[in-house]
Amino acid sequence: MPDARAEVGRFGEDVAARYLSDRGLTIIERNWRSGTPRGELDIIARAPDGDLVIVEVKARRTLGVGAPVNGVTPQKLRQLRRLANTWLREHPEIPAPGVRFDVVGVLIGRGSSPSVVQHIPGVVV
Repeated sequence: MPDARAEVGRFGEDVAARYLSDRGLTIIERNWRSGTPRGELDIIARAPDGDLVIVEVKARRTLGVGAPVNGVTPQKLRQLRRLANTWLREHPEIPAPGVRFDVVGVLIGRGSSPSVVQHIPGVVV
């Protein structure tokens, strides 16, 4: 059984994928892993304007350590850029007229409370 952290992350990614799909993005791939550079892209999507969207998802159960989006550091954003470049090289068949990086934070609701989603499109990397 996955640990609580993995369950929170997976649930947050599911919420984020539904949120993005409901706003017209097409999910291309989820949880893509690279060996070099080592890491993972949570969600790769296509925006309605044709741009490729690399999405980092952060999920939390509480605000004890701050909003979920605050967990995305400048170092993480640099890693996302390297991973995105690797993904693009490995998928030349997928056109990418433009690439943007989005962050989605999910505060997981308790009981009947819905989860709260914060979407920051076009984060500067």
